[in-house]
Amino acid sequence: MSIPDTDLRLIVVAENLLARAGLAALLEARGFAVVAQSDGGDLDRAVAEGGADALVVDLGWQSENLRQTLADWLGDMPVLALVSGDETEESLLALMGLLGTCPGYAILPREGDPEAFASALYAIDFGLIALDPGLPLLPVARIDPQLMAETIPLTPRENEVLQLLAQGMTNKAIALDLGITEHTVKFHVNAIMGKLGAQSRTEAVVRATQLGLIVL
Repeated sequence: MSIPDTDLRLIVVAENLLARAGLAALLEARGFAVVAQSDGGDLDRAVAEGGADALVVDLGWQSENLRQTLADWLGDMPVLALVSGDETEESLLALMGLLGTCPGYAILPREGDPEAFASALYAIDFGLIALDPGLPLLPVARIDPQLMAETIPLTPRENEVLQLLAQGMTNKAIALDLGITEHTVKFHVNAIMGKLGAQSRTEAVVRATQLGLIVL
């Protein structure tokens, strides 16, 4: 994936003023343009007026209300969500459900490397999903990703479908992109879920990401 020549314009969202200011400074130091900051209460206005490309939301500091804000917002902008180290698998899966309507999203630990933040922002700008492999999402995360990737026999077509699933594309959109029928796409999606031991499309993408099967 090539890195865009232009800087991404970001809105930084955090309930805590110091957290907002610190995160904005960190992102600006990486060359990003922070066009607005919000505590979440004025998110709709900030998005409407900011002309931003993505949201960066700090959910790791006094963030009780921000998850509900995201649920109510249901925006069409990519989101980088930063979480604390005490997140549970249940809370992370719920967060993924909230972000599932976005054209791209990433979930990273808020104490992570700024380089990882930058890479995730460029990934979600391309409509991809990026998850930190250390997040406590699924038991498979504790298995050697290289070993597991080698033992999951996805066909070339299934792999193509998987990459498009990671972009949040519907069956119809995947069918149009690959020049196949929706019925065939559904067949491939079911096969992918079965091979990954997933109960949903979202869970399949999570497992595939953790196993290194998603190409960013």
